[in-house]
Amino acid sequence: MADPSSYRPVPGQIPDSPGVYRFRDEHRRVIYVGKAKSLRQRLANYFQDLANLHPRTRTMVTTAASVEWTVVSTEVEALQLEYSWIKEYDPRFNVKYRDDKSYPYLAVTMNEEFPRVQVMRGHKKKGVRYFGPYGHAWAIRDTVDLLLRVFPVRTCSAGVFKNAARTGRPCLLGYIGKCSAPCVGRVSADEHRELAEEFCDFMAGRTGTYLRRLEKQMTEAAEAMEYERAARLRDDIEALKKAMEKNAVVLADATDADLIAVAEDELEAAVQIFHVRGGRVRGQRGWVTDKVEEITTGALVEHALQQLYGEETGDSVPKEVLVPALPDPLEPVQEWLTGRRGSNVSLRIPQRGDKKALMETVARNAQQALVLHKTKRASDLTTRSRALEEIAEALDLDSAPLRIECYDISHLQGDDVVASMVVFEDGLQRKSEYRRFQIKGFEGQDDVRSMHEVITRRFKRYIAEKEKTGEWVDEGSQDGVQDDFRDASGNTLTEDNGRPKKFAYPPQLVVVDGGRPQVAAAKKALDELGIDDVAVCGLAKRLEEVWLPDDEDPVVLPRTSEGLYLLQRVRDEAHRFAITYQRTKRAKRFRSSPLDDVPGLGDTRKQALLKHFGSLKKLRSATIDQICEVPGIGRKTAETIAVALAQAVPAAPAVNTATGEIMEEEPGTMGSTGEPATAGAPDERRGQET
Repeated sequence: MADPSSYRPVPGQIPDSPGVYRFRDEHRRVIYVGKAKSLRQRLANYFQDLANLHPRTRTMVTTAASVEWTVVSTEVEALQLEYSWIKEYDPRFNVKYRDDKSYPYLAVTMNEEFPRVQVMRGHKKKGVRYFGPYGHAWAIRDTVDLLLRVFPVRTCSAGVFKNAARTGRPCLLGYIGKCSAPCVGRVSADEHRELAEEFCDFMAGRTGTYLRRLEKQMTEAAEAMEYERAARLRDDIEALKKAMEKNAVVLADATDADLIAVAEDELEAAVQIFHVRGGRVRGQRGWVTDKVEEITTGALVEHALQQLYGEETGDSVPKEVLVPALPDPLEPVQEWLTGRRGSNVSLRIPQRGDKKALMETVARNAQQALVLHKTKRASDLTTRSRALEEIAEALDLDSAPLRIECYDISHLQGDDVVASMVVFEDGLQRKSEYRRFQIKGFEGQDDVRSMHEVITRRFKRYIAEKEKTGEWVDEGSQDGVQDDFRDASGNTLTEDNGRPKKFAYPPQLVVVDGGRPQVAAAKKALDELGIDDVAVCGLAKRLEEVWLPDDEDPVVLPRTSEGLYLLQRVRDEAHRFAITYQRTKRAKRFRSSPLDDVPGLGDTRKQALLKHFGSLKKLRSATIDQICEVPGIGRKTAETIAVALAQAVPAAPAVNTATGEIMEEEPGTMGSTGEPATAGAPDERRGQET
């Protein structure tokens, strides 16, 4: 626990201007980001007598080891920078809203030549129109099913679309009139895009004009005695009205607004949002947050607005936002919203009428969400706390291991050897901090050496980061240690503008997947680096025994132990993550071909070669003159191809394991050496991928 006076800046050094500040802990992690109209006045509030601080603020300032700030020109710039840093650093003491579910959206992919209507979750993509969010995916599908009668927009996947275009036959929806079948040319790309635009207009709430137009067309068709067309238009109108009835009118005058309500207590807060478009509720979502700092309702609303509109522009930000309390100060937030939309945005508290009544409904939803969340979480918190305490007691640790890292090695018969590192904080997965490694210190299968290499590489990077800050002094340490840490997406982690994206802080407990040899290897790696404040244990699969480095016998936790269950979850997650990476590498290797090594030979000419000869086996046996017969292949290229194929070792013949029959290769298929993959490929059972 740090003394705030040890890192308190001299008052004269702090500028009396708008800005954003960051508190960092002893490992240089950003633990809190805030903004202020006056940095001098705001930061002075943190360095008063600890007894006068709110308990959570007191915890934050005693956890921190330094504070730094950035001066900006206006409060709007401070708001934008604060949002960017919270998103980048994910500080533990900031308010972080968590969706209480992954909400589905109705999406129209206007960025494609033939826009597609589909259900989407997760991050929004550029060029895609979104409507919602909806409470359930089936609600979207019911609405789309009604609207496709009037707006027959494509809903099929890219694979189905290409297959239909190749065969010249549309899918079932094309036959029953619920798709305009652009795949077979029934409508042009421009005509199909116009349909998609009309679909989006209707979903955006511009329904009255379109319905009146259909009614006029129906009347004209009846007067012209085109009764079949009039009946079809009548059914279209009924379908649209039925779709509209699913969202009752709640606000008059076709209002576009978002209503935000907050329910809170001393520890947590729940936020509910109703998205009203065209006077109808088009979507609903909710968030829950821990109040890890002393914060007002207005500040909670401000953070909710950042979360809602931080990535939105244009019409995604409504003209009117109704809230239970206004941020203080109001002007920068309102100016920021106006900038996101591109026109004026009204941010206010409803006082009377339908809007106030609807706000009360949103508030009731927020209160129910908070009660439900607390009911679910009460047992979860108790269980996680008990599990961490049991682990600390069983392993004789000084305190509960709030950060646990687990490592696992995976390979297939000694090939594609990789390792995984997963992170659990407070008993919960921290997927953004997962890492994966390629074993490159030696060839072949040796789990013990692999574990030693991985632990060494991980903690060398930790030492290197500590040396940069002057917190680690060791004559034998290596400056500037470089490594190829990769995140869960496979991206190599580097530093950007001085902001460390690697692990610059250690866990309290390292868990390895394995028994005594793996634990000894991990402990040896830590000892060689001079790290003595990180506990190590291993969890062996066979009897679920917990091994410690210096003990002859394992620690046996009861089968009903919450601590054992947590260790199993950590170990199994590391195993899953390692196998996923190993299979990805193996699949990439199997998809490779000797033709990949031929300089200047692109995909088009590779396909031409395979099409001409039928398979790589026949291509390998072809002469240079025969290879030159392929259009686009010159003699020099043909000679290079022949050399590359001659140097590649053919794969073993495929065998039908049931009959023992040697199987012929299928044309155009390639295994790891460019030959067809064998039918008798090694089993991928868990026991064989260590």
